[in-house]
Amino acid sequence: MSSVRQEAGKDTIIFVTKEDHATPSKAELVEEDPDEPYEERGLILPSGEINWNCPCLGGMASGPCGTEFKDAFSCFHYSKEEVKGSDCIEQFRAMQGCMQLYPELYPQEDEKSPSQTSQDSAEQTDVNSTSATSASEQDSGSTRPSTESSVES
Repeated sequence: MSSVRQEAGKDTIIFVTKEDHATPSKAELVEEDPDEPYEERGLILPSGEINWNCPCLGGMASGPCGTEFKDAFSCFHYSKEEVKGSDCIEQFRAMQGCMQLYPELYPQEDEKSPSQTSQDSAEQTDVNSTSATSASEQDSGSTRPSTESSVES
C-alpha cells in the first residue's frame, strides 16, 4: 500500500509498492490552456503573439533596454516588407544606442576582456619570435640536417 509524506515546502513524496505499479494509473492529465501567457511554449504563442517570457530571449525583454528590445523585435516579427525588418532600422538603432549605455550587460562581440587581450598578444609574440628564428636560420644558409623523415610511395 502506498504512503504519502508532505515535506517542508512544496514537495510531496509518494512511496509505492509493486502492487501499486501493477494496476493502471488513475491519474488524469490536465489539458494545458494554449492561451496561458506564462506557459513555456516557445517564442511564438499559438495566437501568433510573441512570448516575452520565453527563456530563449535570455532576459532581453526585461533588462534595462527591454522596451527598446521589444519595440525592435516586435517590428521585425510583424514586418511585412519584402526584406523582413527593413522597416525597423530606427527601432534597432534605438536598441543599439541603449545597449551601448550598458556595456557591462551587453558586451560587443568583437570586444575582448583584458585577460583575453593580454593572452592573445602573448601568443602573437610567441608566433612572431618563432617566425623570426626560422627566417634567420634560412638567411644564414644553415646546413643543419633535417630531422624530419620523408616517406616515398
